[in-house]
Amino acid sequence: MESNRNPLVRLYGRNDLHFVTFSCHRRRPSLGTARARNRFLKILDEIRERHAFELVGYVVMPEHVHLLVGEPLRGNPSKVMQVLKQRVSQSLHKRRDGAAEQMGHSLGEKGERSGAFWQRRFYDFNVWSEKKLNEKLNYMHRNPVDRKLVSHPKDWPWSSWSFYEKGEVGLIRIDVLKPRPREGLEQKQSQNPHP
Repeated sequence: MESNRNPLVRLYGRNDLHFVTFSCHRRRPSLGTARARNRFLKILDEIRERHAFELVGYVVMPEHVHLLVGEPLRGNPSKVMQVLKQRVSQSLHKRRDGAAEQMGHSLGEKGERSGAFWQRRFYDFNVWSEKKLNEKLNYMHRNPVDRKLVSHPKDWPWSSWSFYEKGEVGLIRIDVLKPRPREGLEQKQSQNPHP
């Protein structure tokens, strides 16, 4: 029997930036506290150092994350997302499980964790034009305002907004973009997937 799902195609090895989106399981607000978002960023920074990729932009929302990243020197974006999601879920599950035990709550039968932390897959969009780069950065930085979490992007410290608008170092270092020739391909003028 054929699957009705569209196969997921990921385009790696072209020296593109990647606009990556991934969500907490069932869109639960598992990153709903400042402590959880700060922990996510700490782990993201560790993974960035280990896999040697550029972090160009980000926003961490209560139930999802947007990243704008370069391709890693070690591995590929799929491997990096797998490691990042595993490390964050292990760390935050451990904290959540410890809090549940301290409050006298059980973890479930046989002490197992209470469900998945992340949705299984992630969305990845290759970004190769300056216009699309700016569009994705603006989208990320407006996300907390559009969701009515804050009235201005400056009030949401879990994004790269302060780096771009004020030149300030935020909660995690942002990499300055250098010219990125696309390997083996002519530079495209448009990012419109429908010519």
